[in-house]
Amino acid sequence: MNGGLSMAKKGWAAFPHKDKAFDYAGDKLAKAWPKLHAGDQEPYPDEKHVAALLKTHPKLGKDAAAIATQLQDAWRAFHRGDFQQAHESGIALKAIGASVAIKAAGIHASYLVDDDDARTARYEDLVRLAEEAVAALPDLANSHYRRAFAIGRLSQSISIAKALAQGLAGKVRESLDKTLKLAPKHAEAATALGLYHAEIVNKVGGMLAKLTYGANAADAEKNLKAALKLTPESPIAWIEYGNGLMLLHGEKREDDVAEAYDKAANIKPADAMEALDAQWAREQIE
Repeated sequence: MNGGLSMAKKGWAAFPHKDKAFDYAGDKLAKAWPKLHAGDQEPYPDEKHVAALLKTHPKLGKDAAAIATQLQDAWRAFHRGDFQQAHESGIALKAIGASVAIKAAGIHASYLVDDDDARTARYEDLVRLAEEAVAALPDLANSHYRRAFAIGRLSQSISIAKALAQGLAGKVRESLDKTLKLAPKHAEAATALGLYHAEIVNKVGGMLAKLTYGANAADAEKNLKAALKLTPESPIAWIEYGNGLMLLHGEKREDDVAEAYDKAANIKPADAMEALDAQWAREQIE
């Protein structure tokens, strides 16, 4: 990967909910990792994991211990809300750092970038980073998931109708299917696949969705519920479940949507991303 995002030079809006509980210094990161990454199944970036990547992809670096330390620090920055630092640190580690680089910049854009054009440009940059990561590390589930994440956010920012016209839906589906094949318990991918079905059904109707895109309401709810079962303490799983119900059923399920948002709002966040998720949910029900 070359460069970072064009917005990096201007400075990024700061994370507004600083909390000492989100500081995973030293051994705290490894201890909290299973909870922090229950949703995305990111492997803990210790020296053994990095060494295995370097063994099969020697162009990505030589010093596994140093890379592991840098990657852990990038994730610490992400979890405490230093999204620009996390992104830039990830970029510096090439494809090995793509997962944290894309997640940090994507979450920041979703919640802390107000300008629509700037947000779309950010997602376009992330799609390019994700494509490079897939090419370099195709055996990692999150190479494919971050691609789906980036294309999915881009699709939402330019409108689902435009995204369908540009063929982006097929790319999202392809990447999510690969993610779940490599990591069947990837809750965030299950959520994203559920929303894929729900958004297409909402946009083009049930029959056309099924015939043209293989999308249907039953699979939408099945995948969204699967994510909740895997990560019941994840605010975003509840939020997207509510969003999916709204797309599929509208006002008929508004009580269930409100209940899902309420659950998300009342989960104690484990890191900066979850704090932003929970805050969004609170704003929907206030």
